[in-house]
Amino acid sequence: MEGGKPTLPLVYQAVQALYHDPDPAGKERASVWLGELQRSMYAWEISDQLLQMKQDVESCYFAAQTMKMKIQTSFYELPPETHTALRDSLLSHIQNLKDLSPIIVTQLALAIADLALQMASWKGCVHTLIEKYSNDVSSMPFLIEILTVLPEEVHSRSLRIGANRRSEIIEDLAYYSTTVVTLLVTCAEKSGHDEKMLIKVFRCLGSWFNLGVLDNNFMANNQLLMILFQVLQRDETSTNLHEAASDCVCSALYAIENVAVHMSLAMQLFQGVLSLETAYHMAVAREDLDKVLNYCRIFTELCETFLEMTVRTPGQGMGDLRILELLLICAGHPQYEVVEISFNFWYRLGEHLYKMNDPAIHRVFKPYIQRLLHSLARHCQLDPDHEGVPEDTDDFGEFRMRVSDLVKDVIFLVGSMECFSQLYSTLKEGNPPWEVTEAVLFIMASIAKSIDPENNPTLTEVLEQVVLLPETVHLAVRYTSIELVGEMSEVIDRNPCMLDPVLNFLMKGLREKPLASVAAKAIHNICSVCRDHMAQHFQGLLNIARLLDSFALSTEAAVGLLKGTALVLARLPLEKIAECLNDLCAVQVMALRKLLAQDSSSGKSSDPTVWLDRLAVIFRHTNPIVENGQTHPCQTVIQEIWPVMSETLNAHQNDNRIVERCCRCLRFAVRCVGKGSACLLQPLVTQMVSVYQVYPHSCFLYLGSILVDEYGMEEGCRQGLLDMLQALCMPTFQLLEQPNGLRNHPDTVDDLFRLATRFVQRSPVTLLNSSIIVHIIQCAIASTTLDHRDANCSVMKFIRDLIHTGVTNDHEDDFEARKGLIGQVMEQHGQQLVTQLINTCCFCLPPYTLPDVAEVLWEIMVFDRPTFCRWLETALKGLPKETAGGAVTVTHKQLTDFHKQVTR
Repeated sequence: MEGGKPTLPLVYQAVQALYHDPDPAGKERASVWLGELQRSMYAWEISDQLLQMKQDVESCYFAAQTMKMKIQTSFYELPPETHTALRDSLLSHIQNLKDLSPIIVTQLALAIADLALQMASWKGCVHTLIEKYSNDVSSMPFLIEILTVLPEEVHSRSLRIGANRRSEIIEDLAYYSTTVVTLLVTCAEKSGHDEKMLIKVFRCLGSWFNLGVLDNNFMANNQLLMILFQVLQRDETSTNLHEAASDCVCSALYAIENVAVHMSLAMQLFQGVLSLETAYHMAVAREDLDKVLNYCRIFTELCETFLEMTVRTPGQGMGDLRILELLLICAGHPQYEVVEISFNFWYRLGEHLYKMNDPAIHRVFKPYIQRLLHSLARHCQLDPDHEGVPEDTDDFGEFRMRVSDLVKDVIFLVGSMECFSQLYSTLKEGNPPWEVTEAVLFIMASIAKSIDPENNPTLTEVLEQVVLLPETVHLAVRYTSIELVGEMSEVIDRNPCMLDPVLNFLMKGLREKPLASVAAKAIHNICSVCRDHMAQHFQGLLNIARLLDSFALSTEAAVGLLKGTALVLARLPLEKIAECLNDLCAVQVMALRKLLAQDSSSGKSSDPTVWLDRLAVIFRHTNPIVENGQTHPCQTVIQEIWPVMSETLNAHQNDNRIVERCCRCLRFAVRCVGKGSACLLQPLVTQMVSVYQVYPHSCFLYLGSILVDEYGMEEGCRQGLLDMLQALCMPTFQLLEQPNGLRNHPDTVDDLFRLATRFVQRSPVTLLNSSIIVHIIQCAIASTTLDHRDANCSVMKFIRDLIHTGVTNDHEDDFEARKGLIGQVMEQHGQQLVTQLINTCCFCLPPYTLPDVAEVLWEIMVFDRPTFCRWLETALKGLPKETAGGAVTVTHKQLTDFHKQVTR
């Protein structure tokens, strides 16, 4: 902090402002200042003093939280000789503040746990703590809090303690786990009616289950397990205690996922959970939804744990199918939130059975899935007094979407056609109320696509009946029947005689506000599947497109309709395409011109994104088959549209969102006509570069990568594209070299290396011979530390592809030149690159990025194995061998083994 160590009254004043200042700006200033304090060295001493003063809850909470944060992220700041004093001080604080507030106790418990995990000299911390505090009843709550958070912190991402230390800790905790459980049993037995204590005990036990260190046989016969199930069976158990007990049982079930290894504990939990069925019915009778949801969570976790057994040996031993009965009982509960808990299990069951592909086993599960589908259809019913169309954005709408997904995943067990026919017959033979009809149509729409449409009279009959529905039926029934028709586009493609009645039916919907968007989506589906049959209706589609804004469509539905129209347009004869494309684009171009004219006369800025997105979707999906030598039919249209696109881009050059949409539109225009957009190359690049100097929007880099992809192989374009790259790189490097530049602009990093990668793929020698390559490589090496999925992926792909050009002999004339140039690059940057990659793997990057890093290292090794082995050895020798807490992070043998594994 500038100005040295702040005084305690000043810190106290800032904390007060953070919590109590009525002015939001004052709160914000206090927050920034306190954040700076937390990052400084003074934070250790000041938080210690605030905790000693014990002035009020706010200042103590800030101090406890600061302590926890410093130990998690800045433990290296403290010299090792201060660690013991810090531990003793924290234990004294938690003892003195134990009655002030539970949240302060939790923060201090976390600080103590994080210290214990990093402080290698504190041996057997669990034993020390239990010995010190277990005989004092008043210390029991905070002791259990520390013992709860300790196992939770072992795998914390914010503590980088290393695999060696983590294994050592887990071994240590496993050794003392029985001592902890014995302490918890004593607490539970002594707690009597002290519900809060029992909740703490269950939370703590759950935490040790989650770490996976509890002894299976010891736990199977443990008193605590009996107490857990007694609490869950008792009708008078309070909601909070019930939830804590349920969480604990779920943790235990999760911990024994590998059932064969934990057989004795698995048997106890299995019997215990089956004994809760009566308690579930009691909770239903009392309309206690919280408890019902808890029981359903437990039943689902039981099914998940025993899934393998159930599928392998259904009905025998641990494959007892009574556990599925429990879930189906829950599915019968009137509230849909209850059945929703079990969805993940049913997905996994379906997945397992699909992979097994054993008809005999499928037959065992078929009746259970039939009953599930029956329940789901009932849960999907709207309220009888519901008005209007079904909502798809509220909770119930989202539930129905999840039902639809689940039905698609498990329908193979029942048979799509069999289920579809049964559902249809309930509509045909009975006369159900509208809400039942709508739910049945909804489930039919979910499975329609999974039925073979060839020569299928039932499907054709359903389609014929649905399009004859009178307009007097409930609006929701019409809405869902339109959805069903959209899902049956394959049937329409096989029965083109149905196309006219279907389109008439959908046009009626399109003209009614509540049904317009769903009808547009159905027309879009039919255009996608029946492209050839729809060609004769193109004029009708064009008329809809011209009047698009006269229908009450959502943005998405309008774009979908245009996509369908473009897909059909691409199937017209070539000579007709240009004229029809012109017509289709004219509406959007006129709207853009009108906006530009309005803006220049009024001085205001209108939003053109609707029209840009519509043009983009038209270009993206108009992809006619053009033979070699033929002029692309879309070429002239795109040339004519360019001036209005260019003007729109200029008018909104400071607005990132609009510039992004312009670039997206131009990207699809260039992709649409490929080499046919050559005459746009010069003006487009000139405009991109000039705007980018002032407003460095990363989408220009992305658009540049598209241009390199299309034209990078053309000899006459290479120098111009290289000039573009150099002109775009200068402002990019300035932006990324600012403090935290890489972290603040991941999109720019992502798009820069997409552009550089395209150059490597299309014209590597041009790039490698240029002066800019050194700067791009330096930027890439710096960017390898960036923890951002897309940006990191782009950087790694660039480095990998760059080295690969010197590895693959693709028998092109320039291979030797490429190999020599990559040799020079590696000579200059190889050691730095390997060291950086090893360090980022250890200290910066999440595990999912490691396969990409591995590919880069592999390419370096293939290019020059002996030198790579040397570089890797140097990089490994430079790694820190000990943590700040004195734990050994890596032994010499581990390093040599790793080196051998990588290089052999």
